[in-house]
Amino acid sequence: MLIPGNSLITATPEEGRQLAMTISRLVIKTTQPDDAVRSRLRDVYANDAMALLQVGQTVAIEFATIAAANNYWRK
Repeated sequence: MLIPGNSLITATPEEGRQLAMTISRLVIKTTQPDDAVRSRLRDVYANDAMALLQVGQTVAIEFATIAAANNYWRK
């Protein structure tokens, strides 16, 4: 399941941010299902500033989607 609980609706922005990070991790795991390969690559991207910035960008995109689904937590 790529969307935990099958919903983008969260009670708070903090929960939305946590959901964005979870979704981002699940996308990576789905794209590269081999645990050993992901473990080997972790050191590569952990020491690459551009790769880390791309991780942040991926989470930000997911968070923007979740925020929109939550009408930016305004009722």
